[in-house]
Amino acid sequence: SNRGGCHLRAYMISPEVLGTPIELDRFEVKNKANVVKYFQDITAVIDSMIICLFSSFAIWIDEYLNILNIVTGFNYSKEELELVGERIYNAERLFNIFSFGDGREYDTLPKRLLEEPIPEGPSKGYVAKLDDMLDEYYEARGWIDGRPKSDKLKNLDLDWVISKFKYQL
Repeated sequence: SNRGGCHLRAYMISPEVLGTPIELDRFEVKNKANVVKYFQDITAVIDSMIICLFSSFAIWIDEYLNILNIVTGFNYSKEELELVGERIYNAERLFNIFSFGDGREYDTLPKRLLEEPIPEGPSKGYVAKLDDMLDEYYEARGWIDGRPKSDKLKNLDLDWVISKFKYQL
């Protein structure tokens, strides 16, 4: 997450525990990056619409799209709305890069979650395998070590950042 470990940016409990909108094995580390990215992008849209995220338990992108189009009078397509979410998420990442620094070292969790196995319960013995997942996530996002590539920024109409801030990647 752009703001650190956060269940409110990609609520993976939905697919990993509740099985919605698809069911994923919560202990599997492969083939989740695109789901995480999609959830993060749609959550960025929901937050920007100033709608409670808990509404996503009852409705999803099609309903949010209808709400947005009715309220604003625009006629966004589903693909355009998904792109808006991706643009927001990448803009947040750029803000962090210019404000605080960047790189893989910022995309981490507390040492305890990465090294100390869970002592009891259904996840006993498990530790977060973040390093095993980051490369796949960066690839899904079009990033290198946590930084959006220049072509990604161009595709998202954020290419003005490249010249204004002399951003390179």
